Amino acid sequence: MKKIQVGFLMSYDYELLKKSIPPVYALADTIFLAMDHKKRTWSGNYFEVDPSFYQWLAEFDSDKKITIYEDNFYVPDITGIQNDTRERYMLALKMGIGNWLVQVDSDEIFIDFEKFVRRLRKYDSYLDNPDQHPIQLAGFHINVYKYLDDGLLYIDEPTKLMLATNWPNYKVAKNTRERIIYADDFILHEGLARTEEELLLKLDNWSHKHEMNPNFLEKWRNANKDNYREITDVFYLEPEIWKSLAYLPSKSLTELKKLVAEAPNLKIPKMKLFFRNFGQWFKHSKISKPTYKPKFEKYFNS
Repeated sequence: MKKIQVGFLMSYDYELLKKSIPPVYALADTIFLAMDHKKRTWSGNYFEVDPSFYQWLAEFDSDKKITIYEDNFYVPDITGIQNDTRERYMLALKMGIGNWLVQVDSDEIFIDFEKFVRRLRKYDSYLDNPDQHPIQLAGFHINVYKYLDDGLLYIDEPTKLMLATNWPNYKVAKNTRERIIYADDFILHEGLARTEEELLLKLDNWSHKHEMNPNFLEKWRNANKDNYREITDVFYLEPEIWKSLAYLPSKSLTELKKLVAEAPNLKIPKMKLFFRNFGQWFKHSKISKPTYKPKFEKYFNS
């Protein structure tokens, strides 16, 4: 118990795992790859996994830490986001209550996992009776908008994301809506940083595809190092959520770690973190909640 268990969702973009697994491998106790047993996405589309990926996995997994967890992760009677939440809950149970349940996606890359692990260990006491003191630890996405030949474009304001919990009563995707503890842990999010063909495949299988901003693709195609300052409102759902772009002159994770630390627009003020965390503590300190049962629980054994 009290292990650091890291779970990834494995789907049509499985090749991205070659970039997201290595940064967490050394400090994770076990790494779980959750994949639908019929290789279906949350939209019900089928995908294939090239045998070369399994070969890479076997060669990379020198410490035998990686487990592929196959189950029925697609239920046609519920929505894409409900399938998303359901899979994460089932994965968390597989990872084991009483451990730190870290869930990241294949397109999310930890910039400094060692720093995050040190933060987790400060809260190990919350693993003793997790249902009595549910918490979730959050960090911030650096949302990569597009890779260029000599660097990358990204959204110039980081966005919060949930990284780990002690009690996986997920309400929507990775969010348990319990007390959140924030810190300046950064994740490189490659959700849009793909070839156009790969991006179109992602959007076709996405749980929010019906909410797509119709102007998104044209802006994405046209963005480059010379015109990015002129491009605004670039979010793929409600466009104004992502107002503007910035540029980093490297694609190397080692170099990006330094560039991110030095970028003034990526610094999270300590007082902002303090007041966010105090507000979360105050909000949840007086709340007593019954054990959560997902409304789609009847589909767990489908």
